[in-house]
Amino acid sequence: MHRRRVGSWFLTVLLVGALGLEPMRPGAAAAGSEQDVPNRYDVIVVGGEPEGVVAAVSAARSGLKTLLVERRDGLGGVLTYGMLNYLDLSHYQDRNINTGLFAQWHQKVGGGSVFDPEQAKEAFLSLVRAEPNLTLQLRTQAVAPLMEGRRIVGLRTASADAAGGRSEEAYQALRMIDATEDGDVAAMAGAPFFVGQEDIGIPSQMAATLMIHLEDVEWSGLYEAAERGLFGGAHVAEGVAWGFPHLRDAYKPQEPGTRLRGLNIARNRDGTVMINALQLIGVDGLNEAAKREAYERGRRETAHVVAFLRDHLPGFAKAKVRSYPAELYVRETRHIRAEYQLPLRDLWENADHWDRIGFGGYPVDMQANGVKQEDEIIADPELYAIPFRSLVPQRVEGLLVASRAAGYSSLAAGSARTVPTGMTVGEAAGVAAALSIRHGMSFREMTKSRELVGELQDLLHARGANVRPVLLAYPYQGAWFYPAVRDLLDKGVIAGGYRNELRPEEPLMERAFCELLEGVMRAEPGVQERISRLSPTMELLRRDRMAEFVLAALARTRTELPAYAELQRTPLLHEQLQRRLITNRVMERQDAYVLLSALPAMSSR
Repeated sequence: MHRRRVGSWFLTVLLVGALGLEPMRPGAAAAGSEQDVPNRYDVIVVGGEPEGVVAAVSAARSGLKTLLVERRDGLGGVLTYGMLNYLDLSHYQDRNINTGLFAQWHQKVGGGSVFDPEQAKEAFLSLVRAEPNLTLQLRTQAVAPLMEGRRIVGLRTASADAAGGRSEEAYQALRMIDATEDGDVAAMAGAPFFVGQEDIGIPSQMAATLMIHLEDVEWSGLYEAAERGLFGGAHVAEGVAWGFPHLRDAYKPQEPGTRLRGLNIARNRDGTVMINALQLIGVDGLNEAAKREAYERGRRETAHVVAFLRDHLPGFAKAKVRSYPAELYVRETRHIRAEYQLPLRDLWENADHWDRIGFGGYPVDMQANGVKQEDEIIADPELYAIPFRSLVPQRVEGLLVASRAAGYSSLAAGSARTVPTGMTVGEAAGVAAALSIRHGMSFREMTKSRELVGELQDLLHARGANVRPVLLAYPYQGAWFYPAVRDLLDKGVIAGGYRNELRPEEPLMERAFCELLEGVMRAEPGVQERISRLSPTMELLRRDRMAEFVLAALARTRTELPAYAELQRTPLLHEQLQRRLITNRVMERQDAYVLLSALPAMSSR
C-alpha cells in the first residue's frame, strides 16, 4: 500500500489566499474535533481517474484536509491503465474549452492531442505530490460508505500492500466526491441510477475497447496509405492519424462480439503506436468476470487484426504487439440520477445554465452497442454548459459525482464523458466541497443558491477555469418542426452527424420512415413485426401509406375509414401538419418528425 501524507498550513494559506478562497485548517470544519485527528478528513475523493485527481487537488488547494482513495497502484485510470493516449479535445473560437487544472496537467504531457501513458501517470502523481493537504492512498478499495440516514459521513476501505497483506479502515469525512468510473459510491449509498441506454429504452452499453499497442510501425507508410485513399483514406499528421473507415467492412473478425472500426492512431515518444479501433460488443462493464472474458477475447482478436494490417496497410508490414493494456477501455456503465439530468437537447442547443461549472463541446460520439449497428455522431455542439445540479445525486446527501457516471442522459454522456470535460467537472467539485463546508450548506441547498453558486463560479474563474456565460444560436432554431426535433433527439431517434444536418425538406422513403417509427416505439412489443407485415419498400412515402404504418405500429383496430381518415381521429396530427397533408403527397422528413414526436404518448393509451 502506497500512503502519503504531507502537511504545511503556512503553504496552504499562501496558495489558497492567492486563489481568493478563505483557507481552512485541515480538519477545522469538523466542529468540536481536535486538529489532525487520524482517519478524519474534510473531504474524501474516491477514484484516481483523471477526474478524481483534479477533484482531490482542487479540494486540497481550497484548504481542505483531503484523502484520495484509488484501487489501482497508480493514477490516471483509463488514460494510463487502459492506455487511451489520445485526448478528445474541444475547442471554441480556436481555444481549448477545458482550462484550469486540466490545462496544467495537459502542459505536463506536452499540450497536444497525444501523450505517453507513463508520462501521464507521472504528471498526475506530480499534481498530487505538490499538495500539502492531500493524502494519497493507493491499492485501496472503497468497500462501503458510512451513512447517517441518507447522509454520507465516511468511508470503509480495504487495502492491500505489496506483500499481499490486507487491512481495513474506516474514515470520517464532512463531504465526499465519487470520481469512480461507474459511480460506485453513489450506487452503494442508495442514489438512483440507470445502466447503459436504459433511459431511452435500450438495455445495453456502448462497446468497450482493448487498445492495441504496436511497435515497428513505419509512419511514412501511413502517409502513403492516406494518399492512395486505401480503406476510405485517412488524415495523417506528425504523431497522429485517424480514418480508414472502410476497414469496418473489409476486416472479418474471428472472435464473436468483436469488430474493427476505422483507426485512431497515436504515436508515443518511443516510436510505438496505440490504436483505438477494436470494439468489444455486449460487455457488461459492471461485471468483473465479463470484463475479464472480453479482455481475453480482445487479446486473441488483436493477433488477427495485426496480421490483417501487416498484409493490407502500408506501414504495418513489420508491426508486432509491444504490450497489452492492464485493462479495457469501458465507455459506459451507470448513469447516476441527479438534480438535473443533462439532456441531449442542451448539447444541440449549445445551452447555458445559471449554475454552469464548466463547458463541454466534443461531438456526441455514440459507439455501437450491437455488432450490426453503426457508430453514430448524434450532434456536434459548439459549447454547452455543465450545470452544478448534474453533480448532485438524488436521495444522497454530502456527495458529489464527478466522473462519466455524473448526471447526464446516456446520449449527452456521449460527449460529456470525455476526459477533459470530466477533469473540468472534477475541479469544480473540489471547490464546491470547500464552499459547502465553509458556509454550512449542503450540496442540495447549493443547487438553489444563486449567491453561493456565483461564488463558486468566481473562484473557478480566478483559477483559470472557463465559466463565463456564452449565448449561441443552434440549428433549426425557431423552425415550426423544431419542438419535435428536440424530443426525437432526446430519445435517440434521429442524428445530425458532424454537421448537425437533419435534412428536413428531404422526401422520405418507406423503409427510412419505418426505421424511425420503430425507434420511437422501441419499448412497445410487437411493433417491428406489425410494421413488417406491410412490406415497406424503397419507394417514396406518401401520406396515406404513412397512415397505414402508424396504425399498424399502434395496433389500432381498423374501421371502414381510409387509413388517413382513421389517423385523423387520433390526437397525433399537429394542426400545421394537417394543413401540409391535405393531399396524398410525398412525406418530407420534417412532416415525419412532427408526427413521430407525438407517438409515445399515443402508444401508451
